[in-house]
Amino acid sequence: MKLLTHVPASANGYCSCFYKALAMLAATLTLLGGGIVPAIAQDDAPVMAHVVLPSSSKQGATPMHQTDFASPALPLLFDSPEKREGLAPFFRDSTFVAQARTYYLKDKQFDGSHSEAWALGGSLAYKSGYLADIFRIGAVGYTSQRLYGPEDKDGTLILESGQHGYTVLGQLYGELKLADQIIAALGRKEYNTPYINNFDDRMTPYTFQGYSLYGAAGGADGAPAWRYGAGYINKIKEKNSDEFVWMSRSAGADVNRGVYVVGANFEQNNFSLGAINYYSNDIINMFYTEAKYALSLTEQYQLQLSAQYSNQRSTGDDLLTGSAFSTGQTGVKADLGVGGALLTLAYTSAANGASMQSPWGGYPGYTSVQVQDFNQAGESAVMLRAEYDFSKIGFEGLSAYALTVQGTGVKRPSYNENETDLSLQWEPGSGVLKGFSLCTRYAVVTQHGGGDPSLDDFRVIVNYNF
Repeated sequence: MKLLTHVPASANGYCSCFYKALAMLAATLTLLGGGIVPAIAQDDAPVMAHVVLPSSSKQGATPMHQTDFASPALPLLFDSPEKREGLAPFFRDSTFVAQARTYYLKDKQFDGSHSEAWALGGSLAYKSGYLADIFRIGAVGYTSQRLYGPEDKDGTLILESGQHGYTVLGQLYGELKLADQIIAALGRKEYNTPYINNFDDRMTPYTFQGYSLYGAAGGADGAPAWRYGAGYINKIKEKNSDEFVWMSRSAGADVNRGVYVVGANFEQNNFSLGAINYYSNDIINMFYTEAKYALSLTEQYQLQLSAQYSNQRSTGDDLLTGSAFSTGQTGVKADLGVGGALLTLAYTSAANGASMQSPWGGYPGYTSVQVQDFNQAGESAVMLRAEYDFSKIGFEGLSAYALTVQGTGVKRPSYNENETDLSLQWEPGSGVLKGFSLCTRYAVVTQHGGGDPSLDDFRVIVNYNF
């Protein structure tokens, strides 16, 4: 696949690190793709069994192969043919979902301060069918209302600043069908890409305002599948806000700038490769590429290998930090599925130029977890993660995971950190509790230096989809 952009290495010592990272990525991609690319070109190549492993990414993060510019599909509003009979397609194909959510979060920061809140809310989402097979509309409203939240324990991000509740029309968009698999969209909606995504780990997600064009090609009968998208995103609604602000201001610059995005992903059988670029004039350019390859070792063992590379640098007048910067991060990951278990080993390494940033969504790094992203300047991190799906032994919808991340290489005044996370999820999926989910999560982060302070983060999230 031809990369969508070329990002030159800078001077000042970063050049060697940049090329070293590219060499590492190229070697990994050769390892991942070397055995499959020739087979794709052979007419008599056997069709490989599709391997699907649970995601080991943190909640809110979007891997490249899951990148989606389109709005999520919703259940049909009229769920039987009899109810839909005789209706125009605009109404017949309407989709609707309501979600109730309650969220409790309590944490202790490194400085000893505490945050705590409990909120109740949810969302109402609607998407029409196509009018004249060309145009449709969609809308999503969100709310988060305080059940408990002392004013001196603000900061959980499940309520607005000051522990106030809020309601917002977070999505209101139109979609224009240019061809069967090519769509243009405008307005306020959700996007899910590695660096611009909904990051839905509180009461309400990030949503965005802008224009986009996206589509797909191929994929039938084992043929190569392409998904692509491009757009201009000018504003963002942050996760605990009822207002849309300029993307540049959300990133921390006191000017009004949007972000141009273009990306594509290729997939065939169990191999995928994608790249995406984000450009904001005078603010930042972010480039991301990722590859993965999955294979069945035996009937009981499935292995997925992944590699990623990010590059970030200032642009134009360097208005984000006031000076030029350039940095990057590489990562590799192996997921091993063994029956109901998923075992993950991941490694990331950030360049010394500057810390990585992710102002418009969840960070895509393989060692980014519940609290920390492990993407400080010069930081290397190793993650060990184990997950088990108890459905395999008769407990429907019950799963749990534990992980630990060890970070090294950070220079003062910052500190090296370790994080340990525990999570228990229950999502029955059938019967009277279909649509219900319960999740409890606990994280502890320890800093090494400055008295070795620790951070604790405890969450309980309950969702019900009607």
